[in-house]
Amino acid sequence: MTFSSFSLAVDRWRRRAVALCAALLLGGCGTLDYYGHLAVGHVQLLQARQPIAGLLDDPSVDVRLRERLALARRARSFASGELGLPDNGSYRLYADIQRPYVVWNLFATPEFAVTPELHCFPVAGCVAYRGFYSQTRARGAAALLKQQGLDTYLGGVEAYSTLGWFDDPILNTMLRWSDERLVALIFHELAHQQLYVKDDSAFNESFATFVEREGLRQWQLHHGKPAADPEGDRQRQQFTALVLASRTRLQQLYASERDAASMRVAKQAEFDRLRTEYRQLRDREWGGVGRYDGWIEAPLNNAKLLPFGLYDRWVPAFAVLFRQAGADWARFYAQVEALGALPAAEREQTLQRLNSE
Repeated sequence: MTFSSFSLAVDRWRRRAVALCAALLLGGCGTLDYYGHLAVGHVQLLQARQPIAGLLDDPSVDVRLRERLALARRARSFASGELGLPDNGSYRLYADIQRPYVVWNLFATPEFAVTPELHCFPVAGCVAYRGFYSQTRARGAAALLKQQGLDTYLGGVEAYSTLGWFDDPILNTMLRWSDERLVALIFHELAHQQLYVKDDSAFNESFATFVEREGLRQWQLHHGKPAADPEGDRQRQQFTALVLASRTRLQQLYASERDAASMRVAKQAEFDRLRTEYRQLRDREWGGVGRYDGWIEAPLNNAKLLPFGLYDRWVPAFAVLFRQAGADWARFYAQVEALGALPAAEREQTLQRLNSE
């Protein structure tokens, strides 16, 4: 790339960043300071990008890094060539942002509710969290919410999609995981660029999760490899079911007419029950494999339960649609787009019907 073409490219993404930030500011949600933090953080990420092709040709680059980037490039080609996902500049670049997560998402709920505090943006719509590029800043925001009596939970995120506004890079945060997880992440994030429905996180994440799982299955099959960790998938499903059952019981508790003091006691008892049921499942069925020990033994509250079910609530429905499309990706995407265009209530009814099938 010449200096002139590079300058034009920089100017282009700067103008797009300004446009995106302006759109966010017009929403009137949050503070100018927070949006400034988002703008600076994303611009810094964009400035760290380098073409993967150049890094692969550079013998001074660490061999292990080149191996992972070569894998990412193959997965990127597979995503567009075999899965019909957007063929653009995303995930053909690499950025080392010198931290373990790209953002930290802050979830919050009332003390006696399992519904999230929503945050709304003109581009992404309303979501159940606020993202921060700085862990320190995220912790500060969480502390302020705790002072207001809210339950909070901070979760690190290794990748995110700008929904096609920018050429999203492979991040160093994505390379800490297995080969299968890296490939799956690329499929997942590109799925968000393929289709995104405003104000419906469960729809968006379930769609991307289905594309990720089916895409990874096809990737493994294409390369003559066995399905990626079927035992891990089974344990994840069982653990998710435990957490969702606990959340349902909490929801019933909070709908009761108990006083606050007895509600707090019952709330803590429910979290104790969740830990007990997990340990029994781990020891009796998983052979003592403590895949989720760290999560379950850390402090529990309402907000920590929020992400569960968000990413896979409608996955069975999308699996049905994929079969109805004859496993043809283009037909499947067209059906999903039509489903996403329905009014919210009708869309949910359709998804519930498909889930039951």
